[in-house]
Parts: sequence; structure tokens; C-alpha cells
Amino acid sequence: MGQQRRHRGRASAAVAVAAAGLMATATGCSGGAAADGSGAEAPGKAAHAGDVVRRSADALVRAGTAKARTSMEMASGGTRVTVRGAGVYDFRDQRGRFEVVLPQDPAGGRARRPITELMAGGALYMKNRGAGVPADKWVRIETRSLSDGNLVTGGATDPLAAAEVLRGARDVTYVGEERVAGTEVRHYRGVADLRAAAKGASAGQRGALEVAAGKGFSKGSVPFDVYLDERGRVRKLRQQFTVANADVASTTLLYDFGVPVGVRLPAEGDIFAGKIAAP
Repeated sequence: MGQQRRHRGRASAAVAVAAAGLMATATGCSGGAAADGSGAEAPGKAAHAGDVVRRSADALVRAGTAKARTSMEMASGGTRVTVRGAGVYDFRDQRGRFEVVLPQDPAGGRARRPITELMAGGALYMKNRGAGVPADKWVRIETRSLSDGNLVTGGATDPLAAAEVLRGARDVTYVGEERVAGTEVRHYRGVADLRAAAKGASAGQRGALEVAAGKGFSKGSVPFDVYLDERGRVRKLRQQFTVANADVASTTLLYDFGVPVGVRLPAEGDIFAGKIAAP
């Protein structure tokens, strides 16, 4: 019984860590497209593979919009928890809307309501986040105020921010052809340098990535596996981060390119201005 209680305690703590990533930080507030974007580029030499991967964020901007599914897996103290998200994203306007589901607390209690997140090129809005915030109010956070630039804090990594990290891709190798959700893709593996990514990032993402490169992670490099379609668009991206005493794996799946996306940001009166309680 004592061992079971210790196990439940560790699992509950891991869930709390995942929830804190969504809440507590707010209180501190071959593949790819050819050069003209018209077709595929054979994998060839490693340098070419790196170029293809580094250009994948540009391919997403050309695509315009997409649906997305995300997951953030956190391993800490022998316990693993997963935060899942689903939504839509406009890569040109750098805006998205996601519903994020926290894991069930193994110790019991009421099921958590999904957290609604809006992403808007430098800002993160959250609703139904708890911690003393009224249910009808939003919390607004500047992503550059987050130590990780919202690469893992929100639980549903901003799809464009994730792709912009690939601008710092190094040591890229072509793994081979595979299929993701019925689509033929080319699989690349490598390591992204966050400082290099920040230097090459778009204006809307640069500030947050500069913060992430400076102090967000215990390592300045991000191992990744990315799967690109014949147009160089990211179909699946898995990145691994080291945060404090936890290892975090963020996975993004993109599909239904060109889907209509309308993201309306909250009015000023709908944004919570009071004190946020600790989770």
C-alpha cells in the first residue's frame, strides 16, 4: 500500500508539473520544396538535406493554413504524462486556435475542462485555465516573457514556432521515404541550434526564440525528426527538449492544408487583469 501511494504521488506530481507548464509560468509573465516552391528536391548530399529542412517554415507560409494535432510528452522521475492539443493555424497571419487537454490526475478528482488557446504572433491567450481566473475571462501572455518562448509551456506548441526552430538545423541526415496519415513523406533527422534559429526566424517569432535560446532550456540544441511532403511542408515534427529535471518531447502533425481559419482575439474587457493563484 505504501508503495502504491508513493507511485500515485509521483504520478500526481508529474501531472502537476504539466499543469504548471500551462498555468504557473503565466504568473511570471529525397524531400522538400525546390527553390521556387514548385516541387520536390532529391535528398542527395547532407548539405542539400539541411537546406530543405531549413526552408520548411517558408513552405508552410506558402501553404497558408492547416489543421494541427499536437502532443507534449513529459518524463520526470520515472513517470510520463501527455498533454494533447488540436486546432487550426494560419501561417501567414501567425494565428491559431487550439483546444488543449491536460492528463487525468491519477489521484482522482474532477476531470479538467479543455483549455482554449489562441496564438497570435508573439502572444498566447488562454481560457478555462483555472488558477482563480473566471471561466469567462482570458489570460494574455507575451511569449517572449516565457523562458521557453512557448515551445513547450502552452502544451500545444505553436506550429510555426516549431517549424522556425528548424531554421537552425544542423547535421541533417536523410532517413528515407515513409507515409504519415496516408501521405508520402521524406524523413529527415538532425539537431537544431536555437541561437541560429532565432537569427533566421520571422519577425513574429524571433523575440520568443531569442529568449528560448538564451535561458529556456538546459541545452541550446534540439534533436528533431521531421517528415516533409513533396512541397516541403511539415507533415510531422517531433522535437526533444530538456527542461530543468524533465525531458519533453513535442510532436506536431499538420494536415488539411488550405482549410479556412478565422481566429478572433479577445476584446480588452474579456482579458483577466487580476491576480492569478498558484496551481
